[in-house]
Formats: sequence, C-alpha cells, structure tokens
Amino acid sequence: MNTFFKITFKNIAGVMSLAIFFLMASCQENLATNLGKEKTDFASQVFYNADVLQHDSGRITLKFKAPLVEKYDFVDTPYAEAKKGIYIEFFDKENPNTPGKLWANYAKMVEATGFYEAKGDVKIINPEGQTFTMQTLYWNKREKEIFTRDTVFITDTEGNILIGSHGMHAKDDLSSYSLYSTFGEANPDNLPDLKKD
Repeated sequence: MNTFFKITFKNIAGVMSLAIFFLMASCQENLATNLGKEKTDFASQVFYNADVLQHDSGRITLKFKAPLVEKYDFVDTPYAEAKKGIYIEFFDKENPNTPGKLWANYAKMVEATGFYEAKGDVKIINPEGQTFTMQTLYWNKREKEIFTRDTVFITDTEGNILIGSHGMHAKDDLSSYSLYSTFGEANPDNLPDLKKD
C-alpha cells in the first residue's frame, strides 16, 4: 500500500510538472505572438453628458446632446460613437426660430469620410412639423443627402400619413424626399371638395 502511494504521488507530480511546462510554453507563445502589436480598439477620448453648440457667422446652426460619446482615434479610419443615444437640433437660415430635431438610440460619426449613421428608433421632426420615423438613417455630409432602406413613416400636423416600405432618399434638410414603395392615408377633412355644382 505504501509503494502504491509513492508511485501514484510520483505520477501526479510528473503530470503536474508536464502541465506547468505546457502552460508556461503557451503563455510565452501568446506573449511572443502579441509582442509589437498595439491594441487600438479602445476609446482615446470619452465625453460624458456632451452638450455641443455649432456656430456659423454668429448664429447657431446645430445643438448636439449625448449622454456618452467615445472617440476612436487609433484606428485606420477614426470615428466617434454615441452608444447611449443622441439628440440634435439643426437650424436653417430661412427658418432660424424653428429647428429641426433628431433622436436616435445610437450614432456613429466618421468625420474623415463625412459619413454618419443613426440607429434604433430614429425620429426626425423637420421645421415644417413633419415627423419621420425609421430604424436606421445614413447621412452623407459631402453629398448633402440622407437615406435608408428601412420602412419610413411620415406624419404631418394635419394627420396625413405616408409610408415608404422600402426606404427613402432625401436632401439632408428634408426639403425634398423620395419614398420607395409608397402608400398612405390622408385626413379626409383636409381633402379638397370634389363635388360638382
């Protein structure tokens, strides 16, 4: 019995030594593999409760609010993310007292390419009072256009509803837009009287 215990203890000690050897070898291999590689997928700047005003020639053109904004500068194409949502007011020269508004649960901004995206319960109210709702929205700042392939619901202050079931393409100020696969419902009180006298 005593001999069995000694043999078993020697076997366990040998197995443990072998396990420690492989563990150390694999750790050294991971260190050697990762040596010289810098981690770049972390935020270089973090802003809490961001509240930004953009001016042009002495007038406010944009108000931006977000509970959290993270900037990623150490990647090939730097970008900023607002993972907890955004609220934006945008002001037009022709209607400076009534801003357009935008809400979204998430936003990503790539300033180098001028490409922005908003996701999750995206809602826009233009200065004319039309409300646009969708799940995703893309803005090409350089081309001054916005677009989506999601279903878009548009309502106005008179109760009219338009639906673009395959998306929308528009100027970024929403002064004109095209809906794909459109249908809708109009408030009958606002339709012209077509009775003949």
